[in-house]
Amino acid sequence: MGESRQELLGWLNNLLQLNVTKVEQCGTGAALCQIYDSIYQDLPMSRVKFNVNTEYAYLQNFKILQNCFAKHQIERLVPVESLIKCKMQDNLEFLQWTKRFWDQYYPGGEYDAVARRKGAGAPAAAAPTPAPTASARTSGAGAARRGTTPTTAPTRSTAAVRTGGAASAALTQELNAMKDTVAGLERERDFYFSKLRDIEMLLQQACEADPELEKDEDSLIKQVQAILYSTEEGFEIPADDGVVDDQETF
Repeated sequence: MGESRQELLGWLNNLLQLNVTKVEQCGTGAALCQIYDSIYQDLPMSRVKFNVNTEYAYLQNFKILQNCFAKHQIERLVPVESLIKCKMQDNLEFLQWTKRFWDQYYPGGEYDAVARRKGAGAPAAAAPTPAPTASARTSGAGAARRGTTPTTAPTRSTAAVRTGGAASAALTQELNAMKDTVAGLERERDFYFSKLRDIEMLLQQACEADPELEKDEDSLIKQVQAILYSTEEGFEIPADDGVVDDQETF
């Protein structure tokens, strides 16, 4: 079984020094390009666009990724049309496969993701700006980050000298990411619950139309009901504390 979304996001952000909060964000193609650059270190990262939000721009990133696959003879189809829709399931499956590929072929050692994003074709502002004062150094660092992805995390050396403000921002960021995760899980729960409820209603209607169906213990209806109402070991259905409204809706 592949890694969970949170495990994949943790690995991705640690490797690339980004702040990706949703698997769907991989549909831009930018992070995927840099994952493979961490293996081969020959992708034109200066042409990869992180701060874009149009499918046309995503396609340009995926062209770079497809060229990488062709160059290194990676026998895997990149489902571009599905990925650029930024749907969770399509991007999750491709990211899981990419993680397995990375585990197998990553050469090891440190990968300076921030430096690669500021590669040979990057603007001059990406270079350190000498300045005699702390305020000027701060201004230069801000200029260096212009034009890169808005989700770029600070480098390790910069983060090491940050104090309470950076810690507070990191906690806020983590909290927002957790809220997004919970919201996504709730949507998935509601989606699958509605499917199960629809199946349950169909079975009830069928049994009401033909009561004989419930008498056959080996019937398909009985088997489906057994699956619907089965519980895991140790799970107990809570007792009703009061009268349940028969007209309750879901």
